[in-house]
Amino acid sequence: MYLQIKSILKEGGNFMKKEYDFSTAEQGKFYRPVDELEIPVYLDKDVEKFFYQRAAEKDIDLKQVVDTILRKEMDLLRVIG
Repeated sequence: MYLQIKSILKEGGNFMKKEYDFSTAEQGKFYRPVDELEIPVYLDKDVEKFFYQRAAEKDIDLKQVVDTILRKEMDLLRVIG
């Protein structure tokens, strides 16, 4: 398939069809409300390693450790404004 597409593009062609039939398509099939999305958080390697080790020591999930720390940070910010 890759070679077919590469060949078509090399020749200046278009691999898109002129028309597509959406009569049997299902609207919203892949839609997910924003409040259901889990946004990934990427930690720096040294931070991840540090908290992963703490989580392993206490036999808990890394997410639980990070959530706890962030909640404490939120409380502190509420106090100091």
